[in-house]
Amino acid sequence: QVQLVESGGGLVQPGGSLRLSCAASGSIFSIYAMGWYRQAPGKQRELVAAIASGDSTNYADSVKGRFTISRDNAKNTVYLQMNSLKPEDTAVYYCNAHILSVVENDYWGQGTQVTVSS
Repeated sequence: QVQLVESGGGLVQPGGSLRLSCAASGSIFSIYAMGWYRQAPGKQRELVAAIASGDSTNYADSVKGRFTISRDNAKNTVYLQMNSLKPEDTAVYYCNAHILSVVENDYWGQGTQVTVSS
């Protein structure tokens, strides 16, 4: 059984910062790519940022230069540092990881709300 647990969401004013964390636990042999997605009300879930096992990264155009994804392999944890937040960043943020456990599969966290508002 593999679980992804997110933390760090909340309410922040425009221009502010938040740091999201996502820790994977359970019977894990290896973690490949990890990423963050978000879903705003009435919109489809979209990729925000991803990081491969070799630490190469990619970002949605809308967050380039403002968000930074990183990972700590010793802690099975991925982070998303979000700076210069805008109201349009408001969404539920989901952690995703491609993990080799008993089987190889994609796993999702439960989601954490990020609200950017004055």
